[in-house]
Amino acid sequence: MSVLEEMRIRSLGVIDDAVVELSPGFTAVTGETGAGKTMVVTSLGLLLGGRADPALVRVGAKAAVVEGRITVSEGDAAALRAEEAGAELDEGALLISRTVSAEGRSRAHLGGRSVPVGVLTELADELVAVHGQTDQQGLLKPARQRQALDRYAGDGVEVPHAKYAAAYRRLRTVAATLDELTTRARERAQEADLLRFGLNEVAAVEPLPGEDTELAAEAERLGHAEALASAASLAHTALAGNPEDPEGVDATTVVAAAGQALESVRAHDPALAALADRIGEISILIADVSGELAGYADQLEADPLRLAAVEERRAALTTLTRKYGEDIAAVLAWAQEGAGRLTELEGDDERIGELTAERDALRAELSVLGQALTDARTEAAARFAEAVTEELASLAMPHARVSFAVRQTEAADEASGVDIGGRSVVYGPSGADEVELLLAPHPGAQPRPIAKGASGGELSRVMLAVEVVFAGSDPVPTYLFDEVDAGVGGKAAVEVGRRLAKLARSAQVVVVTHLPQVAAFADRQLLVEKTVDGSVTRSGVTVLEGEDRVRELSRMLAGQEDSETARAHAEELLATARKDG
Repeated sequence: MSVLEEMRIRSLGVIDDAVVELSPGFTAVTGETGAGKTMVVTSLGLLLGGRADPALVRVGAKAAVVEGRITVSEGDAAALRAEEAGAELDEGALLISRTVSAEGRSRAHLGGRSVPVGVLTELADELVAVHGQTDQQGLLKPARQRQALDRYAGDGVEVPHAKYAAAYRRLRTVAATLDELTTRARERAQEADLLRFGLNEVAAVEPLPGEDTELAAEAERLGHAEALASAASLAHTALAGNPEDPEGVDATTVVAAAGQALESVRAHDPALAALADRIGEISILIADVSGELAGYADQLEADPLRLAAVEERRAALTTLTRKYGEDIAAVLAWAQEGAGRLTELEGDDERIGELTAERDALRAELSVLGQALTDARTEAAARFAEAVTEELASLAMPHARVSFAVRQTEAADEASGVDIGGRSVVYGPSGADEVELLLAPHPGAQPRPIAKGASGGELSRVMLAVEVVFAGSDPVPTYLFDEVDAGVGGKAAVEVGRRLAKLARSAQVVVVTHLPQVAAFADRQLLVEKTVDGSVTRSGVTVLEGEDRVRELSRMLAGQEDSETARAHAEELLATARKDG
């Protein structure tokens, strides 16, 4: 079992520097009002990821520091989570540190490693249950009461709740999609008409990939056919000569003459022979180009009809590129994407039908799952109420009866609710149930919500009874109660102390209390005292034993440490506690 062994607190509130050594069983923290007892709760809250409030830093200090040492069993959830965060155990103990600067900056260390504060919060769920006056106020809220019931029920509620939550999330998604499809039906129809028109326009032209580029080149060629043919003819004449002008000079004749000039002497020098070969290559190239020019000039003719057809086709393609893309490739890509979108839009009616059917099926499924959730909560509520009522009998409330009201609210219409027990009721992510904890403090009293039917002392005991019941079904290693005994006195206070001592047999219990009847049952009592300058120093948190403990209990009883009557009563309380223990 994990145990919080000790905490060192520095520059936090009224505490200058103090060490709090805790018992593995029941530890009571006592002291005068304003002495700093509550700082123990605050310190533990910081260690376990609580909000860092710079106002907690002691005046004049740069930062408040809280360090804690918690023994953990190897392999338990807290140890595994700490190791995942990179922490190292120190001989089976987990060292935790939290620093809060006066400027509000916060740092957390776990097992020698710096970690996000959120990691400490995760550990808190496994290690400690903290309860104080604010928690009692939280228990007054029906939503918290439903959460408490669900926590007690365990798998009995968790399993149907998980199925219900999954169906609820899917229903929300389906309903949102269906709503979008139906409310935007006109917009989607307009979009489909525009796409259909555009796709028909593209289909009518039937453009081919790269066609626009090819036609542009052809139009350029046809538009300058005469000039191109004339230029090709002149170039051919320059290369091959003009048969009608035997005296004319042409490239073929000139190159041939150059080759003949070298042919007779090429054998005498390899360099000259190489040049002669290159002249031969030029001659062959001139002949080839000359032949191609002759063919080009013969084939190229002005064709006004073909040019008109090309320009007409280009105009049709330009209409498409002006609307649907910068070139034909982009137009074809738009058409492909548009066809897919049109298929989706044209399938809206069919999809609306499918989604409507799925929505109705999910609502029917939610009705079944919601009923199962209600049945599970109702069954768990009876067990929970019986267990808490039994605990209250041990807390000097023998005639009190606790019960749960598990009810639903009628929906405004069938469309906005689900069917539970033959009624259309309001539902949400956690089901259709409204859960409220009721208390009848004595026979004949009508059960009333605990916010209205319980006094401060009764509420404290109900809270303690609830926590004790939780300890049996969902235990944590350490319980910290901050004046959970507020409003309790006399015999009831003795019973509270006795019940806390019983809880401490299976878990570590730390109680900040002003009641001697509760403190007497503790295995260890810590006294928090201020010095004359109003601070709590290292010597300000002491373990009380023997005569010192009797004196403190006497002070708590009568406000006078040396009162013989108070001392006798204190000794009697200790004797009673030892006897019960």
